[in-house]
Amino acid sequence: MPSFLDFEKPIAQLQGQIDELRETAADGGVDIAADVARLQAKSDKLLRDTFAKLTPWQKTQVARHPERPHFRDYVAGLFDEFVPLAGDRAFADDQAIVGGFATFRGRRVMAIGHEKGWDIASRLKHNFGSAKPEGYRKAIRLVELADRFGLPVVTLVDTAGAFPGVQAEERGQAEAIARSTEACLAAGVPVVAAIVGEGGSGGAVALAAGNRVLMFEHAVYSVISPEGCAAILWRTSDKAPDAAEAMRITAQDLRGLGIVDTIVPEPLGGAHRDPAAAIQALGDALAQALDSLAPLDGKALRQERRQKFLAMGRL
Repeated sequence: MPSFLDFEKPIAQLQGQIDELRETAADGGVDIAADVARLQAKSDKLLRDTFAKLTPWQKTQVARHPERPHFRDYVAGLFDEFVPLAGDRAFADDQAIVGGFATFRGRRVMAIGHEKGWDIASRLKHNFGSAKPEGYRKAIRLVELADRFGLPVVTLVDTAGAFPGVQAEERGQAEAIARSTEACLAAGVPVVAAIVGEGGSGGAVALAAGNRVLMFEHAVYSVISPEGCAAILWRTSDKAPDAAEAMRITAQDLRGLGIVDTIVPEPLGGAHRDPAAAIQALGDALAQALDSLAPLDGKALRQERRQKFLAMGRL
């Protein structure tokens, strides 16, 4: 059973009642099937109604849910023969960005993505998905390698943003992000990006400058976090819900603005409630995007990508 978010407390209470009934039945041999079915139907309806009208701030909480699938889960569920490639050939191997050769439904690709980690040790190892310059320079190396061998690039974005520490700035964080974005834009092979959780600032754009940008139904994608925006505008993070509303960070808003191309549906209650179904849905969307780009040559791919991003922001 996944952990519940703050706005899901009524659902959690119902689920708690169901669990208590089942424990009582197990101890006393009482037939409570009808009562459990009634409460479960009520819980399911409440879940559907809640997720049908999520606010942008609530979607942000869902996008950040620690039990959502991680890059390692997508690799296990979507890619065969994944061969990770390490290092930027200049400084270090940043585990916040993972990538390598893989086979996706019979097609050889280069798979690259942010990894936030799934427990304390792995989150520290992967720096919570916030990459340093060497992470983006590794991504550049892999995109250029894919271009050399004619392999489509698939990127999975899930980061609060690039690492903001002093050492990252000293090693050229802004330049690395810019060049990673440039590498994606300049590639002569199909580039398909998917925002699978949190798409934060330039740290997300650096891997998301693709011919096709997919986005999960409850993912978010923004130039700054709602908390950061609220701290700047209102000098308090308590206004984060208002900032999330104003910034239009949801998949539905961004599809309307032409920032993303496809919204990938999630299982009821979010990808964390049924990771296998979410991974399957993403795989289908990725396959469709890659198929649509297969007939285009390098020049056409670059031109389409250029026009796509130049058109953003036009009224």
